[in-house]
Amino acid sequence: MSARNPGMPLDLAWVSKVRVNTQAVLKRAQQIQGRNKNKKQWQAAWLLRAVTCIDLTTLAGDDTPGNVHRLCMKATQPVRYDLLKSMDMQDKGVTTAAVCVYPSRVADAVKSLKAANSSLPVASVATGFPAGQTSLKTRLEEVRMAVEDGAMEIDIVINRTLALTGQWEAMYEEVCQFREACGEAHMKSILAIGELGTYTNVYKASLVAMMAGSDFIKTSTGKESVNATYPVAIVMVRAIRDYFLKTGHKVGFKPAGGIRTAKESLVWLTLMKEELGDEWLSPRLFRLGASSLLADIERQIYHHVTGRYAAYHQMPMA
Repeated sequence: MSARNPGMPLDLAWVSKVRVNTQAVLKRAQQIQGRNKNKKQWQAAWLLRAVTCIDLTTLAGDDTPGNVHRLCMKATQPVRYDLLKSMDMQDKGVTTAAVCVYPSRVADAVKSLKAANSSLPVASVATGFPAGQTSLKTRLEEVRMAVEDGAMEIDIVINRTLALTGQWEAMYEEVCQFREACGEAHMKSILAIGELGTYTNVYKASLVAMMAGSDFIKTSTGKESVNATYPVAIVMVRAIRDYFLKTGHKVGFKPAGGIRTAKESLVWLTLMKEELGDEWLSPRLFRLGASSLLADIERQIYHHVTGRYAAYHQMPMA
């Protein structure tokens, strides 16, 4: 993970003068999507880079210790050994960036990774995920319990009501409290962009979350009707860039929800490289929140190595 973002006092003057040019954002997003021309060996290398940035996730009502264990094992060996060997990458320590689970499953994940002798971090969603509509006391307690159980990263959800009604001071105070409850754990703030209404609101919420000490800002819970989209990402990474230029602190970015194909993961990497530079192409500052993406990336790597496509049942399940 990156160095902690210490945050800064709430700068309402900066927040209030924000305006986003929607047409320019849409045009830039189209350019990025047309950019991806990585071929052959370079594409395989980029796909492996994408794997190392994945927060391998299970956030289902039927999660059990068994499927969390399976997820952890997949995270420690995300690509089949024979495929990695064909690319001379078998001893390069290719793993996903983290595993992400509900607070009640953190202890299971920590136990599984410890048994596998892996130092992979466990991330936990918290603060009344996905709606964030529980009392502040409950949301803070949830963060503390996840950290107590061994979570090293906490994905909190902001209170969308505060953002939609322009109560930026109240949102700032809440996120500051979440940050304090995280202790040594890194904090990712989920904006739930599908519920913020406008790009200007997305930019303002990004700024306030970073001012309050978020180490990452994340697009979505994956449970909204609109999740990670390229135009929204442009708005959020421009906010990250502006925050860095003003404070010198680097904040990470995590798109999540609906990212399912290897091709999409390459577009996301291209977006990060062009908008924020090579430093944001590592799991320290970039994560892909995904559950089914890994299977497609592994199929594409299989194709790169063998020249043919594998059936999904030939790939160990993620």
